[in-house]
Amino acid sequence: MLAVLERLARVAGRDIQRIGLSATVGNPDGLLAWLQGSTTDRPRRVVAPDVGAPATEPDITVDYVGSVSNAATVIASLHQGEKRLVFVDSRRRAEELGAALRDRGITTFLSPSSLSAAERRQSEEAFAESRDTVIVATSTLELGIDVGDLDRVIQIGAPRTVASFLQRLGRTGRRAGTSRNCLFLCLDDEKELLALGMLDGWARGWVEPITPPPSPRHIAAQQMMALCLQEHRIGVASWRQWWGSLPIFDDAADNIMKFLCEQGFFDRDGEFLHIGPEAERRFGRRYFSDLTAVFSAPPEFTVLAGRNEIGTIGTDLLTEEVEGPRILLLAGRSWKVTHIDWPRRRCFVEPVDSGGRAKWSGLGGGVSYEIAQGMRSVLLGATPPGVTLTRRAESTLVDLRASYLPAVDVDAAVIALPSEGSGRWWTWAGTAANRTLQASLPSLVDPRQRIDEKSLRLLPDVTARDVSAALAQIAWRAPTVAANAVSGLKFSAALPPGLAERTLAERLGDDQGAHAALEVPRTIHRRFE
Repeated sequence: MLAVLERLARVAGRDIQRIGLSATVGNPDGLLAWLQGSTTDRPRRVVAPDVGAPATEPDITVDYVGSVSNAATVIASLHQGEKRLVFVDSRRRAEELGAALRDRGITTFLSPSSLSAAERRQSEEAFAESRDTVIVATSTLELGIDVGDLDRVIQIGAPRTVASFLQRLGRTGRRAGTSRNCLFLCLDDEKELLALGMLDGWARGWVEPITPPPSPRHIAAQQMMALCLQEHRIGVASWRQWWGSLPIFDDAADNIMKFLCEQGFFDRDGEFLHIGPEAERRFGRRYFSDLTAVFSAPPEFTVLAGRNEIGTIGTDLLTEEVEGPRILLLAGRSWKVTHIDWPRRRCFVEPVDSGGRAKWSGLGGGVSYEIAQGMRSVLLGATPPGVTLTRRAESTLVDLRASYLPAVDVDAAVIALPSEGSGRWWTWAGTAANRTLQASLPSLVDPRQRIDEKSLRLLPDVTARDVSAALAQIAWRAPTVAANAVSGLKFSAALPPGLAERTLAERLGDDQGAHAALEVPRTIHRRFE
């Protein structure tokens, strides 16, 4: 966005006024400076009117339900006659919950991103005009899409950021005489811990700072080619002038340009560069439309019932072996696959009564250092003020605190060393920081493990002396990235060898959180049962 604004300003022949709007920014001054781009001498200010304290405190309740079926039963029985917006963490969960609610006779609409625009619009319009109804959504309805007056927001599990929670909470309490509210229905004990850890940050008034991803070198390559398409040619010595001092072009920019020329992304004609055959081969389809979006998505199939587009699904459900007919779950309804047009990526279906399955590829995001620390505080006995726990949630929390008793200490981080086998370092530093620690401590941390926000598994038979030596001699490194992982970094093919891996590695870690974890006093337990 910043790069395109710089190009627009040059075309316009003047600077362009920039206005950013958000209700959930933890660092408005820093974000304001970022939004200015290379124009640092223009007046700027944060406009944050004092709206005063809310008339009533929000009603925040955490419940433990254990399954999607139980969640559907609770939603169906509570707040009858009211409009309820239910947030879930995935398209698969939206389909499952939507089908379960309809089985219980609840008027239910779905609005996940997998539905066609027409289906989503139909759901949102019908929901806006109804009363005793539920709409199930992923983050598509987190922002300002208007679905009319809402009575309740219900969250299945927990969002991973305070900012996301604030957006969802803000969908309620907009009418006079109503208050903001959110009911958390946790499907397992770990989701309850995450919800309470996130609410710990919210209760303290903390919101995530918005920071740009570091080292956008793949965007630099994309912008060079996009500029050449815009101008039909660019000057060998003058292309940088289009972006002024924008830091998107770091000290790797010259190497990127050299690589693009050597590999045929650009053709040189004297002092000018033109789009080359390699750029056309990789990005030239549909008039270079692949160059206009800086994100990539896995291939999906359009699902059609007759001429009506229902939505999209991933390839997984169409390729795995099944016995009998292939039944999909989409838009909260079951569909039997009648034909698959592989070249055109179309799947033709007809409605059936039941038996559908939903499945999409994708990985959940990580948990930040601050939220992980909130989870630790909850395990140590803190309960976020202003949050009500049901009896089921209270009972689950008691069990959680008992199970994590050896993993938390009021004054120190716990390193548990068993009498034999692998130990564990309970950092509570967040997912990205733990990735950085794993990469920076190869003599201490097992390289073959799934990284989470809570802890790191140590190498077998590590001693207390080994721990002290490794931490004293730490050499900070970015997380290791597998060669095939860069496929998710669009335009990685336009970067010199190794630079794409380095770019992705710098985005996966958290240096600040890793350093903070290292500064915490540590206590070593000789045995962990």
